[in-house]
Amino acid sequence: MEFSSPPPPSRRRFLSRLSVVLSAAIGAVATVPVVGFLLSPLAHKGPRVWRSVGPVDRFKVGETVNVVFEDASPLPWAGVTARSAAWLRRDDVERFTAFTVHCTHLGCPVRWVADAQLFLCPCHGGVYYRDGTVSAGPPPRTLPQYPVRVRHGLVEILTSPIPIA
Repeated sequence: MEFSSPPPPSRRRFLSRLSVVLSAAIGAVATVPVVGFLLSPLAHKGPRVWRSVGPVDRFKVGETVNVVFEDASPLPWAGVTARSAAWLRRDDVERFTAFTVHCTHLGCPVRWVADAQLFLCPCHGGVYYRDGTVSAGPPPRTLPQYPVRVRHGLVEILTSPIPIA
């Protein structure tokens, strides 16, 4: 009884399999960073930092003013773009409320109209009431608020990445 051995693989078959394996390896190497980039926001929350926006006595009760502060995670080369803003209202002697200046529709800057007691978004006609709830237009949610505290006579806002989506 004679045993026959299988024929040796052909060169063409070997190179074909090698190219498939190398292509899969290159695809995996290229895909891993992209998937990591897309999933990283789920695992890593942006930094939150308390930023001072001024002394308490600078703000009048019932008045809403624009305050500027440094972004929570500025890049070394960011320059002026490392600055962000909020609408700050002094509700009473001890309490403050801070709203983002970014519309929840597409992130356009909203402005405060004191006479109407409304926040208006000029881009697409978004309108918010004094408390940040949507009055009219396309915004899907209320204006996000920043936590505010008074510490050592200074008003501080807990900054975070821009809360648009």
